[in-house]
Amino acid sequence: MTARPHVCRYCDQSITDPDEAMHVGYVPGNSGPGWDVWAHREHADLVEPDPVALRILARVLITRALRS
Repeated sequence: MTARPHVCRYCDQSITDPDEAMHVGYVPGNSGPGWDVWAHREHADLVEPDPVALRILARVLITRALRS
């Protein structure tokens, strides 16, 4: 079995050299296993969090703060 090629989250290009692949996160799945997030070493610091997840988290935190 061959390993699946990784795709950089920042530039959406394949990471052909395994030494250049850097694990930057994990996305859980709704109805099954999730998937790992990879980036080129030079792009790892440039990967930003998912904006949709940030908006949801902000709404949850605001709601909790207003209930207190």
